[in-house]
Amino acid sequence: MENLIKYKWHLIAVGAVLAAFLFFQYGLPGKEEKKEPAAAEESFEFASTEHKSPKPPESASMNVVIDIKGSVKAPGVYSLKKGSRVNDAVRKAGGMTIAADKKAVNLASVLQDGTVIYVPEKGEEGAALPQSGNSGTTPAGSGETLVNLNSADEEQLQTLTGIGPSKAAAIIGYREEKGSFQKIEDLKEVTGIGEKTFEKLKEEITVN
Repeated sequence: MENLIKYKWHLIAVGAVLAAFLFFQYGLPGKEEKKEPAAAEESFEFASTEHKSPKPPESASMNVVIDIKGSVKAPGVYSLKKGSRVNDAVRKAGGMTIAADKKAVNLASVLQDGTVIYVPEKGEEGAALPQSGNSGTTPAGSGETLVNLNSADEEQLQTLTGIGPSKAAAIIGYREEKGSFQKIEDLKEVTGIGEKTFEKLKEEITVN
């Protein structure tokens, strides 16, 4: 009997040791191990340090503003691309009227900013016409029309006293090679035009 009691206590001791071992190893039965929640991943959208330059506005220098008057269907102020011709301005204004004198306007002239284009009627004479920039002619104070050496075409140059096709071509060639005439006296530097020719036509020309 005594041995049986010792045997029972021996089993109890073994059980207690086993229970203690399990307790320290796994914790209390039925109790789930508390896990730290995983840190939420944060996504950051980093702004690019590269700043794209905004598209610059179209420079005003890329356009020219002109004022077209006279015998056109829609006179007014218009903006056209740099390098446009008088013909482009006329088309912008709806074209010439039936009464317009087409021969009086150089449609091939290149427009400059601030140009005033006047399209006269057929038979219109002696009118104080506004300056039409590169049209090749400039109104004179007396009502006569001066020929602009810097913009006149061959046909207009041939209206000058003593200037024929060859000299007109020489004037344009000089202009293309040397640039604009700075003063009317520069005309004497053109091949074939001497002092006598210059004296005959100096009252008919301008460089402005």
